[in-house]
Amino acid sequence: MALNTVGDAVGLDYWLQWQVLVCALIIIIPLGISLKITIRSSGNGHQQLKSCDLWLPCWKNLHPKWLLLYRVIAFCSMAFLLYQTVASFGLFVFYFYTQWTFTLVLLYFAIGIIVSSRGCSMYSKKPSTQVADGDTLSKKDHHEKANNFTTNVKAIETKSLSGQEAGALEILMHSIYHACAGAVVLTDLVFWFILVPLMSGKDFKLTVLIGLMHSVNVVFLLLDSAFNNHPFPWSRFTYFVLWTGAYIIFQWTIHACGVTWWPYPFLELNTPWAPAWYFGMALFHVPCYGLYALLVKAKDFVFSRIFPHAFLRLC
Repeated sequence: MALNTVGDAVGLDYWLQWQVLVCALIIIIPLGISLKITIRSSGNGHQQLKSCDLWLPCWKNLHPKWLLLYRVIAFCSMAFLLYQTVASFGLFVFYFYTQWTFTLVLLYFAIGIIVSSRGCSMYSKKPSTQVADGDTLSKKDHHEKANNFTTNVKAIETKSLSGQEAGALEILMHSIYHACAGAVVLTDLVFWFILVPLMSGKDFKLTVLIGLMHSVNVVFLLLDSAFNNHPFPWSRFTYFVLWTGAYIIFQWTIHACGVTWWPYPFLELNTPWAPAWYFGMALFHVPCYGLYALLVKAKDFVFSRIFPHAFLRLC
């Protein structure tokens, strides 16, 4: 973990610089718009979201228990990596956006385990039945009636499951998913294509642990996306903006409280280039979220054509 140390004390003069005001506007304006859109859509924005969207796979013959098993594996793996990181560097690592996002993805899988467990319980419940007396039916008629009953039960169950609207926990999970979708792409692209080249000549040492922390987050989330049934509207982009905005506000707050360093060099305000960095990073959120949305759309487009009978959005 490399730090950008600032030698100047943080005083009133620091916050009265012109670039600080410009950077504040670059942060406040998108945050205000995103917050307004989120509040406005909170009343009806999740009405189309069904409970089964969060735990029923998009693969027709795949039992929900396999998605549950994957989420358990992803959660345990990420929890172990986060534990190793904290054990190696201390709680100080949570000053970084990487650990914020990593923890958010971990929270997504934790909620996903609860939602999937509840979904598997619903999915496994079968109403009891009594088929006609076997003494009065031939084996062939008995078999046909049993098959017809099973088909009808499956249709009723699917209709019943897909008619249930998402609850508070499902909505929270769905919101976190969209915040993570853009954040993991932003985290990994910035790390591998900006920070690593900038810090390659300094005291920064790229270890296996640090490399994994900036890779498995997007890998695990993409694998979940390959199996889950989440709708992916662009309106959920606001959650990604709010998440990053919360991190920036956190950094400015602790800096105002006396911390004299920034975890990332492009957050430094004591330079005339600060507005350009902040504006560039704000714009970079659009392709980051767009790239993930494109991958999800590509999944639906490609798999539905290659596997038309196996790949199906059930809800």
